[in-house]
Parts: sequence; structure tokens; C-alpha cells
Amino acid sequence: MTDPETFVDTVSEENQTALSRLGSSKSLYAETEGEIETEPVLEATADAEYAAWQTFLEWADDEADDDAREAFETTAAEEQDHYETVDDKLADDEYEPEDVPALHEYLRDQEDTVSRVGALVGRILASQRSKDQVVGYFVGDADPQTASLFRGFGEDLDDQLERAKALLETVCESDEDWDRAEEAATGAIQAAYDEYVETLEGMGANPKPVC
Repeated sequence: MTDPETFVDTVSEENQTALSRLGSSKSLYAETEGEIETEPVLEATADAEYAAWQTFLEWADDEADDDAREAFETTAAEEQDHYETVDDKLADDEYEPEDVPALHEYLRDQEDTVSRVGALVGRILASQRSKDQVVGYFVGDADPQTASLFRGFGEDLDDQLERAKALLETVCESDEDWDRAEEAATGAIQAAYDEYVETLEGMGANPKPVC
């Protein structure tokens, strides 16, 4: 048996390389397909927040565990707020999120509660890294108000991680459960990392050096 703190530490350590690269400046380069400017950054963020909202709403709708359903509903509401906040800042009033990040395709394939909670942890760890890059972009762009806005999103991710850790303690009843949750967490991070690598390689960029 393990515990939530050890679980998060283990997942972070075992995926250290992928997480560090997802937290590099090349991550934002990949997400915007090389267009690191305000509108593409906001559009990429809108896509991610919208996908997260829909993922967790879908989970909440068919979740049998009461605690998990409540946590997924809360998380979905936070992501809806994030999406609507970003959408309000877009210059294109008609922008419609279309791209579903590979991370969320992976999350939507998780059907049992233990795997979902594990995958949620992986998603949060990956998203914390990418959010830092968005904050950094707006700091560098001399837009402290928007940078502060995204710091607030990061604080919500911190809250989501605490929520997920509490859930792990209730849904993981055996070593096999903890192992399954860990596998799902790693799978989520790997899905995000694989897309990062594929996108950069498709652009002729080397995904490996951290910058």
C-alpha cells in the first residue's frame, strides 16, 4: 500500500524527463505550432480548457462513486470558468475550440474510477508545467494582468491536485488499485509528451533539449 503524497512523488520522479520538457519553452512553441503570439497562445489555452471541461463533465455524468462524481463536477466547473475567461480575451469572437489534445483523448478512454483519478493526477502534473509557460509568456509580453489570471488557473490546479489526492485515498483499496492508478497517471503524462514530441518533430524541431 502507498499514500497519496508518495504516489504523486513517485509519478513525478518516474516521469521527470517528460514533465521537465513539458515545462520548457518548447512546450508553448509546440502548442502554438510555432506562433508564439498572444492570440495563438490564448487559442491553444482555450482548446485545452474546453477539452478539460468536457472531459470532466463526461466523467461526472457516468461516475457511480459519489465522492468521485462530486470531485469531477467541481473540476469541470473550474475548467468551464477557465475556458469562458480565456474565450472572453480572444480577439476572434467566433473562435470555436476544435482540437482535442491527446491528453484528453487518453483521459476519456479511462472508464473505471481508480484509473480516472490516477489519470487526473497525471493531467494536473502535466498542466502545471504548461501553465507556467503561459504565465511566463504574458510576463515577458508586459501583460501582468493576464499573467496574474493564469497564475489563478495554476492555483486551481493546486486545489485539483489536493482533491485528487483525497480521492486516491478513498478509491484505492489495494496495491493493485494503486498500481492501476499509477499506470493511468503515467499514461496521461505520456500522452501529452508524445503529442509534444510528434508536433515538434513535424515542425523540424528537436524535442529533446530542455530550454
